[in-house]
Parts: sequence; C-alpha cells; structure tokens
Amino acid sequence: MFRFLILILTLIQTSIAGSLTKQWEDLRVKHSWIDIPRGWEYLSPAPGNMSFDLRLGLKQNKIKDLISSLMETSNPSHERYGKHLTKAEAEALVAPHPKSVKAVTLWLNFHKFSSEDVNYSGGWVTFRTTISQAERMLGAKYNVYHHSASSQKVIRTMGYSIPRELHHHVDIITPTTYFGTLRSMRTTNFLQPEIKPIEEENLAIDFSANASVPTSCNTAITPACLRALYKTSTYVPAATKSNKLGVVGYLDEFANRADLQKFFRQYRSEAVGSSFTTVQVNHGGDNQTNPGVEANLDIQYTTGMSFPTPNIYYSTGGSPPFDPDSDTPTNTNEPYLDWLNFILAKPIIPQVITTSYGDDEQTVPYEYANRVCNLFAQLGSLGTTVFFSSGDSGVGGGDCRTNDGTNKVLFQPVFPASCPFVTAVGGTTRVNPEIGVGFSGGGFSRYFARPLYQNQAVSKFLARWGTQHSGLYNATGRAYPDLAAQGQGFQVVIGGRVGSVGGTSASSPTVAGVFSLLNDFLLTKGKPSLGFINPLIYSSALNGFNDIVSGSNPGCNTNGFTSGKGWDPVTGLGTPDFLRLMSLV
Repeated sequence: MFRFLILILTLIQTSIAGSLTKQWEDLRVKHSWIDIPRGWEYLSPAPGNMSFDLRLGLKQNKIKDLISSLMETSNPSHERYGKHLTKAEAEALVAPHPKSVKAVTLWLNFHKFSSEDVNYSGGWVTFRTTISQAERMLGAKYNVYHHSASSQKVIRTMGYSIPRELHHHVDIITPTTYFGTLRSMRTTNFLQPEIKPIEEENLAIDFSANASVPTSCNTAITPACLRALYKTSTYVPAATKSNKLGVVGYLDEFANRADLQKFFRQYRSEAVGSSFTTVQVNHGGDNQTNPGVEANLDIQYTTGMSFPTPNIYYSTGGSPPFDPDSDTPTNTNEPYLDWLNFILAKPIIPQVITTSYGDDEQTVPYEYANRVCNLFAQLGSLGTTVFFSSGDSGVGGGDCRTNDGTNKVLFQPVFPASCPFVTAVGGTTRVNPEIGVGFSGGGFSRYFARPLYQNQAVSKFLARWGTQHSGLYNATGRAYPDLAAQGQGFQVVIGGRVGSVGGTSASSPTVAGVFSLLNDFLLTKGKPSLGFINPLIYSSALNGFNDIVSGSNPGCNTNGFTSGKGWDPVTGLGTPDFLRLMSLV
C-alpha cells in the first residue's frame, strides 16, 4: 500500500513538472520582421557566451484609467481640467498587476533565475543573461547587424516569442526586434550653406508687439524674428523659480556654453551671462570641445525664446559600438525608453519638454511604440507638455515602400510625432504671410487611431481633400502635425561660427519656448501648468493660432498634402500667437 502511494505521488509530481514545462515552453510569436529593416545588414551570429541585460516591460494594469484621466484633466470644458495627477497617483495606475509579476517570476524561476538575479523597478524586469540563454528563452536567433549610415553595430533578432501564458502580462522585451539605436535614429535638422549667415554683432532688433516683421526674416531667422512673429517680445517671465523648460538630446550631441554666449551677444543681449543646466542621463556626455548642431540649435532657441526661464539640457547617452571580441557586457539601451524611465522617476519634471528626433513609424515595432506612447501619456498626466518635431521628409522619404513583405508604396508617418499623447510641430517659412515649408513632416499614423480631440478639425480637412492620394495614407489614423513654426534659415552658433540651419528641429523648440512662457503666465496667477495641450488647442484655444493656408509637403514621389483653411497635415492648426493664447488659456 505504501509503495502504491509513493508511486501515485511520483506520478502526480511528474505530471505537474511536465505541465509546468509545457506551460513555459509553449512559445508564441510576440513580434517578428519579414525582412531586415531598411538601412541595416546582417554581419554575423552573435557570440553565444556574451552577457547582456534583457528587459521585460510588464503590462500597465490601469493604463486605460490613466489615459481616461488625462483626457479629463486636459479638456478645458471638464470639471477636472488642470487637476494633474500626483506622481504617486500616476504610478499606481501604470503599475503592473500582481498576477503579471507572479507569472514572470515563475517563468524566470523555471529558467533558473533567482530573486537575487532579477531587478523589478517601475514596471520593468531586468536581468543579466547570455545570448545563448536568451535565444532558448525567446525562441530567437540573435545576430550582429550593421547600420552603414551611422557605422553602428548592434545585436538584434528578427523575431522573438514568449510563452502563451505571458502574452497577457508582458508588453515588450528589449533588446529584440527594434533596430533603432541612439545613433541610427534621425535628427530633424540640416545645414543650409546656401543661406548666408548673419555674422554681425548686436543685430537683434527690439520689435514692439504690433510692429510688422521685417522682410529680412524671410531668409534668416533670429530670436527677434520669432519673438515678433509669435508676439512674445513684450512679455517678461516672472515664475522663474518654478517654471522650467527641458530639451532632450541624443546622438552624443552636446550644447556648448561658449557658443550660447556668442549667440546671446548677437541675438539676445540681455541674456548674456545666463546659461542652462546639463543633466547627464545613461552616461550621456558634456564635451564642450565638440558642440553639436542639433544640441546648439535646440538650446539656443529655447533659451532665446524663454529667457530668463531656467532651461535643462538632458544629454542622453547611447550604446557603445558592439565589439564581437569583447567579454564585457554591452550596453543595450534603446531610444526614448531610458530617458522616459529616468525623467518619470524624478520628483520634479519640467513643465515643457522638446525633442527633435524620430524614426519612420513602420521601423518601430508596434508594441514598443505603444509602450513609449503610453509613457508620454504618463508625462502629460503629471502636467508636462511634450513637443516633438514632425520630421523633414514631407509625407515620406526614400521610396516609401512598406516593410511588411508587400513592398507597397505608402506615405510614411514618423514616430514619436504620430503618438496621440505628444504635440507634433511642423515647419513654415517666409513671413507676411508664413507658408508651409516643403519638408514639413505630416500625415496619418498607421499605428494609432485618430483621437477624439482632433476629430472635428481633421474631418473637415478630409472632406475638403477628397480622394487625392487615396490608399496612400490611413485616413482614420492619428493626424499630425498639431502646430507649426518657422523652420528655415535659423542662425545658430556652432564652434564659434554662425551657420544657417533648417528643419522641424528648429520649429519644435520655438513652439516649446512660446508655451513655456504661457506656463509662466499661468503659474504667476497661481494656476497649474498646461500639461497635455492637444485637447485644449483643438477646442477653446483654436483661435490662438495663425492659420497657414498655403504650402505643401511632397514626398514618396507625390506632391504630398496641401495647406488650407483650418487644420492640415503640413502645418497643423498653424503657428502660435502668444497674446491671443494668453487670453484663451
């Protein structure tokens, strides 16, 4: 009898073990590519004994509640308008469900990881593993890939799987199929040597609020041009102890303090002697002997527009080049996530943040894009306005072919500008009147549905537009840009010399500067910061913008979209008028 019981218990334990083995080995595809993403090429298999950090993003349990709250606190007609969440309230809504933590823990235990091997923080699970073990866990094959344009080598896989049991608990795992890196992502600026730079000292002109903008601003843009165009020249910030403006920098680009002083001497003399703070994220640098065009453009125009508001430059570090002969773990961090996790952990966050980088939406795995987009929603829920440049390729650069195996030609939206929880900024040129600039990125997301806040404005455009380019874009997708500003001929000091720079990289910091001043105006009256502005600008603040009615954004071998009355995919709702916006917010 005793032997019979032992036999039964053994059979039960064997059955349970077999069941668990089957549970954790029942792998289902999470994401895969059909072809190697454009711009990358296969080099070699990844060394199996190489160690690296694998990160799992657990599903955010109440993210829908956070987004619902964001839409209420951002809607000027709602009773909760302006009542931003506290850090603790937001974190409670995005925390993973205990069942998700338990499921992932059991999976890791099955693969012989103990609690000491794993770090749980902010909805992320991080653990050190080897390439060989990661391949077994994810049913994947990691290889070394090369990006010729940036000369960067990275380790990625063309696809990965996780147990069916975990699909309800895990959003993304990185690094896996997102080939974008901090060095391969696109900055949205370009030098314009054809535009003669203005080198003379003390050229800044003090325009009164009602003065017309000089015709010289048709070709060369300075802070004086922008302050006159967007009616900020007479406003003096007062909430400088509480109001802050942040600039996020990547690509080992550093904002140079000496260049900023020369910029101030020439274009904003009263700001001479002031500066900005650099915060280094993920081992980001601050090499003052190597100024970056993007970094200098951003910081010179955010400070030039918002002085004396404190500005913070976030120098975000990237992955070191992959060395296949190295025994040391490689840094596998990817764009956006590291900075977002860093800033969301801070007790105080700038009320306005601008970033001038992006990728073709189709090159970003949907799960990754969605997770990043939700993190921007979390930022907005705390009272921060997030601006992104809309891109410099019109409706799409290159041959615009899809990477889903069909090889179809479609307009190519840009991410993160296509995220519905950021404010995307397109470009204009000329003055009296402004027109949409030809490179201004704009169109419709294929990942994110059109949000309710822009339904009315976008529907009017589509009704007017008709069937042109039918089938080339997703008419039901999130439409962008939301706003626009000048994007040609910005005078930027780089290494002590003035050069002309163009791109929506110039437009986004300009608009960020205007809205930073609006926050200053509100804070001095004891009111909360604007936070996520899209529901506001598409409704009660709609008349605070200069409608741009001409211009187009060609791309994909088409003439793209055309500006017209109301919202359009070239200049959005238009360019800001600070004085009108002050009366509306």
